[in-house]
Amino acid sequence: MVERPTIRMGPDDAPDVQALVAAEVARQVDALRQEIAALAERTPEDRVSLVVFSGDLDKLIAAFIIGTGAAAAGLETSIFFTFWGLSALKREKPPPLHKELKQRLFALLTPGSSKELGTSQFNFFGIGARMLRSMMREQGIASLEELMAIARELGVKLTACTMSMDAMGVTKEELIDGIEYGGVAAFMAAASRSRVSLFI
Repeated sequence: MVERPTIRMGPDDAPDVQALVAAEVARQVDALRQEIAALAERTPEDRVSLVVFSGDLDKLIAAFIIGTGAAAAGLETSIFFTFWGLSALKREKPPPLHKELKQRLFALLTPGSSKELGTSQFNFFGIGARMLRSMMREQGIASLEELMAIARELGVKLTACTMSMDAMGVTKEELIDGIEYGGVAAFMAAASRSRVSLFI
């Protein structure tokens, strides 16, 4: 059997050992802090993020029902409007604006406000949308415009996609007040920390 050498420490060695132990403890604590910070960045928060791509009345109603429900449940909620979804944010009577021919034609071919949105099925030149609104009113269900007002009261963040605005010739003057503007980075910043992300 091989004998192990005995390490003898004198009183002068004690401070060195204490310093080594303290340095090792500090190193391990720092490593733990970094691991906790990394986990915190990947841990979803109490948030809900919705992308509204559709410009259909029924789908927008569904988006705002989900959004207001989430906000009422205490979740931080954001709705990102892109492409056709921007029509829901258009004001009814925008100020006169100078636009190029293509932009003017595009504006004529797309809904001028939330009240001009059609349904995804059985629209029939707007008849379907009017019937849906009428049936919702008879059943005491909030309209899209009422849901939008409720969402804003509950603190739901409404963001218009600036890239889509540029592509479709939509200006800030055409959109309702009280909304935010941002690109995909703004949406991803919220979605990456959300428990629920939906595309509508």
